[in-house]
Amino acid sequence: MIRIGIIGMSPGNAHPYSWSSIINGHFDESEIAGAGFPGVNAYLRANKDALGIRNCIVTHIWTQDKLLSSGIARSAQIEKVVDHIEDMIGEVDAVMLLRDDAENHVSMARPFIERDIPIFIDKPLALNNADLDYFRKESSKGKLIMSCSSMRFSKECKPFMEERESLGKIELITAVGKKDWLKYGVHMIEGIFTLMDDAAPLSLKNVGGYQKDIVCLEFENGPKVVIHLFMDIALTFQISVFGQQGWCIIEMKDWFTMFRDNIAEFVYSVEEGRARVPFYKTENIIRTLIAAKESLEQNGKSICLKNKQPV
Repeated sequence: MIRIGIIGMSPGNAHPYSWSSIINGHFDESEIAGAGFPGVNAYLRANKDALGIRNCIVTHIWTQDKLLSSGIARSAQIEKVVDHIEDMIGEVDAVMLLRDDAENHVSMARPFIERDIPIFIDKPLALNNADLDYFRKESSKGKLIMSCSSMRFSKECKPFMEERESLGKIELITAVGKKDWLKYGVHMIEGIFTLMDDAAPLSLKNVGGYQKDIVCLEFENGPKVVIHLFMDIALTFQISVFGQQGWCIIEMKDWFTMFRDNIAEFVYSVEEGRARVPFYKTENIIRTLIAAKESLEQNGKSICLKNKQPV
């Protein structure tokens, strides 16, 4: 049985509650509602029979607030609340860093990476190239570091993967989502890149504005890709694919299934001793995320991703 330690949490990110519950197969609605996440209760309740991940259990929890840690522990029946992150070392087989404040990821992950403890890091992995390069170098040493958006495992994308050839040559992909670029742009990028077999863009430019990002990507011999991420629209995450012979719209709604499958992939990775999402795929996505931020800061200037220099 793989013993997992959970590190959380950052404002607005309910993953320490929901992912612990999905793994351990138990949740307390009053605890989760009290924390301000009624939507988590809704999808956990609707999928109650599917809770629990084979061959693993969350045994330890740490957050910056022991009362908060205790609430998560009560909800998911986690045995041990620790006072310090490092207290998990020697007591767990793997760690899930379920915070989306990427500026803290290196400092929080380093104690486990240095001791060869497999780690999953919530999206986005990094928001600057220096932090990304740290994780890349450690991964190249054989450290098991896995990070991705759960959009990679969206069940709504599977019909497209089966029917892609019927659309003919893909000419255009557009995506529309809600919320901010730095924390949620990774969802849209990962969803699109998964559909494109993780092709790497040559360049991009962000021609939008503050909390109204419009990111245009160029691929060699690939489709035009345009991602729209606006804060002040109704909640949606959808991708439209237009081919020469057909088109389709993919709307991601089943959060529970993509979360559960994401967790399962990490557990399989720990069992196999290697990240089942290769690091180069994550690096491709995060470099794209960072470049779009840089483009917006430079008033929509085109950023070359091939050599990471502005053009």
